[in-house]
Amino acid sequence: MTTELTSRSQSSNQPAILKLMDGDPFLQRMREISDTLARRAYELFEGRGRQDGHDLEDWFRAESELLNPMSAEISEADDQMVVRADVPGFKEKDIEVRVEPHRLIISGKREQIHDQKKKRKTLYNERRSDEVFRMIDLLEEIDPDKVRATLQDGTLEVALPKADPAKKISAAVKAA
Repeated sequence: MTTELTSRSQSSNQPAILKLMDGDPFLQRMREISDTLARRAYELFEGRGRQDGHDLEDWFRAESELLNPMSAEISEADDQMVVRADVPGFKEKDIEVRVEPHRLIISGKREQIHDQKKKRKTLYNERRSDEVFRMIDLLEEIDPDKVRATLQDGTLEVALPKADPAKKISAAVKAA
């Protein structure tokens, strides 16, 4: 099961509580990001005279040009893992989070429009898209139905309760 992050409005001094729910648009968004990165990496390859042996270098350069870096901190306790990711300037409506039993995916996109105006006429209009994307493979199995995400002051916090050990044991017995 995968889940997608949506938000409920909260008062400004409280962290925004993000509601997780199912949805397919996220997979389409992942494909778009991957396709855009692949196109840019290929452009870099062509610009270098189609010289082989620099695939990863081209891919990482494409990522650095197209996606903003997102630092993340992962902490673990006996019953849960907590991921804190820096997403400054992003609001609840800009962020999507997907969880699977062994994976957390954070994606965000916001569009900013900057205008310089003189006497009610637009002289200059700049539209810029900021995007973040991070996929984290989890070492422990988590329970996607109990995940809780909040956003406050540019920090996304995702609490990932570990799967019930009894479920793991019964699943292992059924598999054997």
